[in-house]
Order: sequence, then structure tokens, then C-alpha cells
Amino acid sequence: MKRFPSVTTLLMLLCALYWVFWSMMPSYDSTPVADTSFSTDRALSHVKQISQKPHAVGFTGHAEVREYIVSELQRIGLETSLQEGYTPGDWGNLSKVTNILARIKGTDSGKALMLLSHYDSNPHSSLGASDAGSGVATILEGIRTFLVEKKHARNDIIILISDAEELGLNGADLFVNKHPWVEDVRLVLNFEARGSGGPSYMLIETNRGNARLIEEFTKANPDYPVANSLVYSIYKMLPNDTDLTVFREDADVEGLNFAFIDDHYDYHTVRDNYERLDKNTLAHQGSYLMPLLHHFGNADLNNLKSLNDHIYFTIPFFKMVSYPYEWVWPMFGLAVFFFMLLLIYGYRRKSLRGKQVLMGFAPLFISLVANGVVGYFSWSALKILYPQYGDMLHGFTYNGYTYIAAFVLLATGICFWVYNKFKKVQPANLLVAPLVLWLCICAAVGLYLKGASFFIVPVFGLLATFMVTINQRRPNAYLLVFLCIPALWIYGPFIKMFPVGLGLKMMVASTLLVSLTFFLLLPVFSFYRKKHRLANLCFLLFGACMIYAHFNSGFDRDNAKPSSLLYVYDADKNTAKWATYDKALIDWNGQFLGEDKQVSQKLSDQTISSKYNSGFSYVSQAPSKNLRGPRIETGRDTIMGDERLLEICISPQRNVNRLDIFTNDISITKAVANGAPLPAYFLENRRKGKLLTHYISDNAYTDLELRIPKDDVLELTLYESSNDLLNNPLFSVPPRPEQSIPMPFVLNDAVLITKTVRFE
Repeated sequence: MKRFPSVTTLLMLLCALYWVFWSMMPSYDSTPVADTSFSTDRALSHVKQISQKPHAVGFTGHAEVREYIVSELQRIGLETSLQEGYTPGDWGNLSKVTNILARIKGTDSGKALMLLSHYDSNPHSSLGASDAGSGVATILEGIRTFLVEKKHARNDIIILISDAEELGLNGADLFVNKHPWVEDVRLVLNFEARGSGGPSYMLIETNRGNARLIEEFTKANPDYPVANSLVYSIYKMLPNDTDLTVFREDADVEGLNFAFIDDHYDYHTVRDNYERLDKNTLAHQGSYLMPLLHHFGNADLNNLKSLNDHIYFTIPFFKMVSYPYEWVWPMFGLAVFFFMLLLIYGYRRKSLRGKQVLMGFAPLFISLVANGVVGYFSWSALKILYPQYGDMLHGFTYNGYTYIAAFVLLATGICFWVYNKFKKVQPANLLVAPLVLWLCICAAVGLYLKGASFFIVPVFGLLATFMVTINQRRPNAYLLVFLCIPALWIYGPFIKMFPVGLGLKMMVASTLLVSLTFFLLLPVFSFYRKKHRLANLCFLLFGACMIYAHFNSGFDRDNAKPSSLLYVYDADKNTAKWATYDKALIDWNGQFLGEDKQVSQKLSDQTISSKYNSGFSYVSQAPSKNLRGPRIETGRDTIMGDERLLEICISPQRNVNRLDIFTNDISITKAVANGAPLPAYFLENRRKGKLLTHYISDNAYTDLELRIPKDDVLELTLYESSNDLLNNPLFSVPPRPEQSIPMPFVLNDAVLITKTVRFE
């Protein structure tokens, strides 16, 4: 009897897995291209100019980047305009916004396609090459190419390079609620980033169904689409929004996001620079823009809304695959019907035996539980072994890809090892348990997570192999591989994507997906006679990966440790403290915290908000400095019916970047800051008493108008900060060492003054 070609089939599966990752995005080509083609090199030149220095709102680099973008739009022949104004956005983060706008007239009625990205970087150290210099550069080069082609679009094309996206989508908020052009916008293409490399994922933003958008996106036929309905279902559950969210929520304008997430450790850091932006990724953004610009520039933009939803996913060769939600239950029912039919057929042929079928459930549950436990505790164990990982607030370490490979190998090895113990169970009998499990999963997602309903597609492949193994004791190995490949193509990217995008705490998603994918590949693996050797090889490679990760667990110039230091001065008590968010101090900030450092959260319980709710880890006494706190002046203070109207002006007396204002626990019925009303729902749901955060430009004042119950006493707690600790002449803080960078997502390198004032 001919032996099953284990080595060949394993190599074929590995090649198929490699192919799905290789085919997701284009390869950067440095060969010069014609003026009429999108050039990644020309886009890169824009990124290089934009990312010279941090350019958050209020920073000197902010105005320089704005001037550069305006000059580039004018250079290619577009008339530009600026939209300015104060807005608190939806998050209570007040800022003065300056949006950049341009418009290309179409030949039709004036309905418009919008190209959107933002030009501000995240405070205070990010260089913003990827987020979102890459998006701005993609639009600048795409529009240049479009104009050189001298093709006339049916629809207008509006370019919005928004401001203050990082602070609370403020620029988009100002445009959507204040600019007349919003009435013409019918579709938005938004270019974003949450890392510095990898494929760009297409994410739909829609209030209703996605069917028409998916149909039109498919017609546009971009060369390298990467999208699926599960990712957007997850995206909607996360506290992550983009400028496009404002268009959808406030103006009922739908659109498509294009964002990449690999190398997440660079996100919002000084390492988000030109050198670390993946050129293939920028080429991928361009490969989306040009076909979509041509297609939607001439499409009927009034016919994009739909009440119906589509399931969609992308795989090699077929690109975008989609079908209506209405097919979910018929496809599931068909799968169940064929499964029951094959069960009956298998028992009649005596290919299936009750005892062996029941035995087939044992390795499935053992491997699933074992890999679930391994994945669930992996990140906690790593942080115990390497405490410095706790200072990477992204939750994704520089050696994170090695850890993903390690635990994928470990999970695979566990599956091979467990199934080797049950090698006497015949393949047909072994496949019943995975089919039952996967049908249960498909039923669950059909009920609770319809976007993942394409999970049924590989199940049909498993059903086909089940039929083959029932009929043939020695089936064609290459036929089995062919039927298993869809499982690899669909689930392979998810195994990597979850811990990259959501942090290594989501390693459990990878280890469980490895198990579930392994079950779909059982038609091939069940014929392997020496599964224990593959298990041992996986364990050996796991060990090698962990050793490699250990030797790369430290920090150096290229992979620097995030660190933080603040000087906090209490103007009411004339006392000061050094403070840090670091779990593992380095010599640079350790010299200020000293041996008398205290573990304390008290200072940050009500102070500076952070993306991951990080509080100060250590504080220590510091010498008081001659710092001038904010000046507080009261204008009107009058009773109007049952309410008290207060007008308060808070002016900085030093150069500052930010003012956080908190109140005592009283009702605030109305609040206006620098002429911009704070949203009512924000006032009703203020967290920890936060009234607003003002990201200050040009050292501007903060003018408040508050309405409170007439008998209440208002108490304001002010936290005025400047990101100048390292260059403030009152301090002698040395520069950070090369192997350290400012910690992102928290107030850092700051001189912070706290002050409380009561209005009796």
C-alpha cells in the first residue's frame, strides 16, 4: 500500500500559508514610474517632510506641516482654504482646529467623494510618519496623479486634511457640523494607521447595510484588497474611532477606512518615523486609492445606501468574496443537512463506528483546553518574567512577532502530540468531532456575530474531505490538501492579526485559532504516522523562539524602552513631587525618584487621562520651584432663576501645552469653552469629574461659561502642564539615553502645576 506523502503535503500547506501572507500587499519597487502613475517614492518624499518633528496641536511643527501641505496642494494646481474654530469634539478635548480643504469640480451635479486623512501627530513626541503622514502623502500623490491624467470625474472630489484627530476627532467634528460642503459629501475614503507596517485593512463605516458599498468596492477592483466582515464587527466593539466615525454618526455619510496595524509598538511614539514606515505598506495604500478614486469619482454616489448587509472576506486569486446575510442560515442548514447525510451514509458503510467517533472528541477537547490555558496565561507569565514589558502600554513588545511564532508552534505541537495518542482512531471517525464543534461555532456566530459567518466556508471543505475519507481508506493526498487550503487562507491571517492589533494579551485568540484550524486540517494530518516527531519539532522550535525572544527582551537604540518623568507642583501647598508611570525604572528617571520613592496612585486618581487608564507608579519628594500657576479671573457671576451663571477666564502665565479642568460632584447643566458648547451627554456622564481638557495653541486662555444649580458651590481643580521638563531652565534633567523613548499615551516630560479654586 502506498504511503501517505507526509513531507510533501506538509510543505504544500506551509507554502499555501506563506502565499496568503505574501499576496496580501504589493512589493515596493524603487523603479521610477511615469507621472501618470502613483509613485510610492513621491509619496515617501511627502512623509519625510511631514515627519521631521512632532507636530501635535499647539507645537511649532504643527504649523510647519500645515504650511507644507497647503503649498503642495497649491503646487499641483488646487485652490486651498482653511477652516478654523474651537471645538471640544465628543471627548471633551477642546482645541483650536485648522482644517485644510481643497475641491476638484466634477462634470455632474456637485455630489462629492471625499478623501480624508489628518495631519496632526499625537502629543507630545510622535513624529506621525505613519499616523497619519502616510495617509496625507497617499492623498497628495494620488491627487497629483489624478490631475496629471487629465481625466474628468463625474463627481466633485473634496480633499480634507483634518486637524486635531488625535485629540478627539475635532477637525472632522468642526467640518461636519460647521462647513457647508458637508451637504455635498456622499462617500468618504479615510486613510489611517495604527502601526508602521503590514497590510492595510479596509473597514466599512455605515449606519445601515453594507451591501451597496461592498458591491461598488468589488467593482472598483483594487489589486490587493484585505477585508472581512468579522474585523469590522470587532472594530465596532472597540473604543477606537476615526474621523470617518464623525461623518457616519453626525451626517449619516458612509465611507471606507484604510488602516494598517503591524509594528504596533511604533504607534504614537517618536519611533513613528520615516525610516520605520514600511514602504510596501505605503504602496498598498496607493493601490487602494487610485482604482477607488477613478471608480467612485464616476459612480452614482446617491445610490450607495442599503438596508441589506453582506458577509465578505478576501482570499488569494478570488480577491473579495461576498454574499448576503440572508444566505447565512441556508448555508448553515445545508452544512448540517450534508453532515447528517454523511453520518448516516458512513454508518451504513461501516466506515464510522460509535466508539471511535466518541474517542475522536477526546483529543479535540484536550488540545483545545490545553491551548486555551496556554494562550490565556501567556502574557501574564511573560510580564512576570520580564517586568519591563509592563511599560510598553501598547501591549505588543518589540519581540512580539517571535512570541506569536513561539506560541503558535507550541499550540501546533500540543495538537500533534495529543492526536498522536489517538492515532488508532480512523480518519473518518476522527473528523466527526471537528465537524460538530465547527457547526456549533457557526451557529453561535450566526446568532451573535454575523460578520464572522463566513466561517462556514471552510466547513464545507471539511465536509467534502469527510465524504472522501468515508469512501476511501487511502484517499488522494493532494485532493485533501486542496480542500483544506481555504481554512489556511481564511484563518491564517487572523492568527497573527489578533495579538498584533489587540496586544499580546490576546495570544489566547491565536492559540485557540491554531487549534480550530488544526481541526480543519485533520483530513491531512490524521494520515501522518509520525505525528509525535512533528510535535517534538514544534516544541523544539518553540524553545528556540523563546530563547531568541529572551535575548531580545532588552532594549537598545532601535528598540528603545518607553520611560516617563513628570514634575508635579501643588500651587496650593507649595510642595512638589517627581512622578513616573514606569513599572521598571531606568537610571535616567530613577535618579529623580530615588530610594525614597513611594508607590502611589493618589496624584493621578483624578488627573491626567490616558488611553489605557495608566496611573502614576512611583512618586517622590522634589524641591519646589518658582513656577507661576494659571491666573483665574471671574467675569459674570449671577443668578438666573434656579441657576447660577459663572464666567471664568483661566490664563497661563508660562508657556503651556495643556489644561485639564475637573470639578467637584455637582450638576452642570451647560458648559461653553471658548465659544464652543460641550456636548450635553458628555456633561451628564463625566468621568471622575472631568470638565474638559484644553490642548492649547499660542498660549491661549480658556474662557468658561458654566451653569450650575444656584445653591451649589463650584470647585475647580486645574492641572496645567507644559511638555518642557527636559529643556526648562529651572530644571537640570539630562536628555534621555538612546535606549529610551518617551512613553506614549500618557502626559510625559512635563511640568505640571495643580491648583484648586472655589466659587462660593
